[in-house]
Amino acid sequence: MTKNEPHKIKNIDWYLDKILNLFLMVCGAVLIWILLQVTCIATFKIPSDSMEPALLDGDNILVNKCVMGGRLFNLWDALDNKETDISRLPGLSEVKRNDVLVFNFPYLEQRWDSIAFRVMKYYVKRCVALPGDTFEISRGHYKVHGYISELGNVESQDNLMRIVERGREVDYGIVMRGYPYSDLVDWDIMNLGPLYLPAKGDVIGMTPKHVALYRNAIEWEQKKKLLLRGDTVLLNDSVIHTYRFKENYYFVAGDKVMNSQDSRYWGLLPEPFIVGKAVRIWKSVDRNTDKIRWNRIFKKIE
Repeated sequence: MTKNEPHKIKNIDWYLDKILNLFLMVCGAVLIWILLQVTCIATFKIPSDSMEPALLDGDNILVNKCVMGGRLFNLWDALDNKETDISRLPGLSEVKRNDVLVFNFPYLEQRWDSIAFRVMKYYVKRCVALPGDTFEISRGHYKVHGYISELGNVESQDNLMRIVERGREVDYGIVMRGYPYSDLVDWDIMNLGPLYLPAKGDVIGMTPKHVALYRNAIEWEQKKKLLLRGDTVLLNDSVIHTYRFKENYYFVAGDKVMNSQDSRYWGLLPEPFIVGKAVRIWKSVDRNTDKIRWNRIFKKIE
């Protein structure tokens, strides 16, 4: 060994130590970012105009998961469309009416007859009714019994009412028929309800009308088929007279009511499917010009 070799070995050790420290710092930063994404905050890009004017196509939003608590579930099972249990960390607050929510769309493509967890498909809509609310739409306007404040985008609801009153809904491509698509409950998006939004632990009597309204939710909770034979209600082969709900359910609607695929069409949103509350726009890009909309940066979502 020459007299310069110890110095070379020392330099190599110094570089290796620096590389190791840098690697650990990067891994730590990635781990913290993943932890924040799971428990606290997430980002999503708005892909359509269904929430105009509150959110525009091309807005990138921050979603607060701490309101309800971050969700924990088996991601690999969810990606394979397998049944997966969803649990939550403790939440710091609760969802309120008119909050803008990001959630997993609760139905399979082109099938609104059964609830399913679609982990890679996210929607953003405004919450217009909470668990325990009795909600209805009258002449296109949203109401919750006992709640006197405005719900959703009232200006857009006014526009829908005028379009329908003039008989021009076909000109605008508006689909009128709404949830639950049953001969027992003849509702449309102009006149829907009253509809009770089940809260966890609520017990309802099982009537033919309630089968039409809550079939999807009950079948999703029980993983069994709900059947109606005359006036008799069966869960698989068992006759049931009442049902106790296991989850909370919400009613959500887009601010652009003429062009929004929301609860008016597909029904109840289960609480486990909610990611969190949309709070701010952190970036916004006009898709037509690729220019940043600087006036929307860090704008609060209301």
